[in-house]
Amino acid sequence: MTMGQLMDGWLAKHRGEDTTREGYEPKIRLHIKPHIGKVKVVEVTDERLDELYRLLEATPIEANGNKPLGPKSVRHIHNIISAALDSVTGPRKLLAVNPAHTANPPTERQIKAAQPDFPTLNDHETAHFLKEIWKPCGNRACDGGLTHHCLRGAPLWTAYAATSCRRSEVLGWKWSLIHWDECAIELAWVVVEEGNTYRLRKLTKDGDDNAIIHVDQALMNVLKWQKERQDAERERLGDLWVDHDLVFARDGFKLYRGEAGGPQDPEKVSARWRTARNRLHLPDNFRLHDWRASKITNDLDNHENPVEVSANARHHSPGYTMARYGRRRAEGAKKLAASSASRLGLSSLV
Repeated sequence: MTMGQLMDGWLAKHRGEDTTREGYEPKIRLHIKPHIGKVKVVEVTDERLDELYRLLEATPIEANGNKPLGPKSVRHIHNIISAALDSVTGPRKLLAVNPAHTANPPTERQIKAAQPDFPTLNDHETAHFLKEIWKPCGNRACDGGLTHHCLRGAPLWTAYAATSCRRSEVLGWKWSLIHWDECAIELAWVVVEEGNTYRLRKLTKDGDDNAIIHVDQALMNVLKWQKERQDAERERLGDLWVDHDLVFARDGFKLYRGEAGGPQDPEKVSARWRTARNRLHLPDNFRLHDWRASKITNDLDNHENPVEVSANARHHSPGYTMARYGRRRAEGAKKLAASSASRLGLSSLV
C-alpha cells in the first residue's frame, strides 16, 4: 500500500464533519500526495516526514499565493498524516510503530510566533462604530431603515460586535431559539461554506446539548427591530419568501427566486462587511471574525469573569481563552503601572 492509497482510504472513512473533510482534502491532494503519495507506507520514516515538513516550509506554493506554508499549516498536515498512519498501526497491522510520532513538525511555540497579531477595537471604538452604523441615510425614501436598505446590515453587524459568536453561528440564529424572557440565544445551527457553495446545518461541535449564550436586553431590542423589519419584508415579498426561521435570512435585495428567507452566503456577508468597514474607516485588515477577538479581549480587559467569557466564546477552558485572547494594550499597561505605584507609595518618595 502506498501513502496515496492510505490517504484516500482514510479520508473516505473519516467520520468527522463535512467541513472537516473539506479542509483535509486539499491538504492531502496538494501537499501530501505529490511528495510522498507513491512511497510505500512501510518505507515511511520520521526522517522522511521531517524532510517533507521542511520542504513545505521552504518552497513557494502556487495555491498559497506563491508563499511557503506557515508552521500552523505544516503542523496540520503532520496531524493528518499521523492520524492516517495510526489507522494502520498496531498488532497484526501494517506498522508496529507510527513514524509520525517521532517526527519533528513545527512546535506550538513556532506556530504562535508566526501568527500575525489580529487587530481589535476597544469598547470606545466599538461604541462609535455602532453609533455610526445605525444612522439612517436621511434620503427621501428613507423610513428609518425599517424597509429602506440603509440600515440593512446594522442588526447583523451589531450581533457580531455585541457577542463573541462566529460568522457561521450568527447566520444560523433562529427565531424559535431566541429565549426572549431569559435574554438568551440557543446556538443550534450554522451556515457553513462547503467547496463553492454553502448550506445551513446543525451545529454539532458542542456535543449533544445546544450551546446557550446570554445577552443584554439591549441586544434583544435590536433583534425585535430586526423581526419587525423582516416581517415587513416577508409581507412585501409574499409567496417569494420561503421561511427558514432564520434571524438573519436572505432578504429581497437583488432577489433570486427561492432564496428570500433562506440562509445568506457567508462570503457575500464578508464582502458586505468589507464595504461597511471601508466606509467607516476601520483598519483595512479588520475582518468580520475580529469582532469576536475584540469582544473577548475587551471583556478580559474589564476583568469580567473568565469562566463566563470562555463559556460565551464556546472555548474548552478559561485557560485557553486567556492564553489565546489575553493581550497587552498600552492603556492596560499604564493602569497596571499606576496601580502598582500607588500600592508602593512611590509618589511620596520625591
